[in-house]
Amino acid sequence: MAFSADELRVLRRALAIALHPMPLSDEDVQDCLRLAGSVDEAVGEAGRLRAFLLADLARYRAALPGSVTGYLELLQDALAAGYDPRPDDLAALRALRGKPLAAALLERCQILAERSVRARLAGRSAALVAPGPRSRLLALPGGRAADREPERPKAPAAPAPRRSPAPGTRPAPKPSEVFPPRRRPAPPPSEEERAAG
Repeated sequence: MAFSADELRVLRRALAIALHPMPLSDEDVQDCLRLAGSVDEAVGEAGRLRAFLLADLARYRAALPGSVTGYLELLQDALAAGYDPRPDDLAALRALRGKPLAAALLERCQILAERSVRARLAGRSAALVAPGPRSRLLALPGGRAADREPERPKAPAAPAPRRSPAPGTRPAPKPSEVFPPRRRPAPPPSEEERAAG
């Protein structure tokens, strides 16, 4: 993502304010809001472009082997944009292994796929490890709230007194009244009783 000279000025000013809190002028606030809007728009556009590239890549992959050149070029662009190759890509590249570019891309994709799997496995194993003690997070308005003493928990409140039902109303039924006990089913008749009956 590239910033213009004016956007860089606003970004520098916002970072300086974050490090050394001070009152902001209305113009500075408006500049920061405009910059945030521009960044959000650029992120959204990048997401749309990535979705278009991946859909195009899937179309070219489905049209193989007739679309070899286009597929290999799109795959290179996708890899440059941070795309993790899928099993379909690896299978397609194995089928196209006779072409030098496809063989080079297959080798690159296998390395990337292996790294991706290892990262996912490392993430899972890290999630299984019990987390250590965490310190309490404090909101830092103006960057100075960390100096305050944390609030102490309040003593538990006394239980509320039980209310007696209003005169003329029936108390709530007990569970045994609503759900009577189940009766055991009668055992099946023995062979002698069947023969006699």
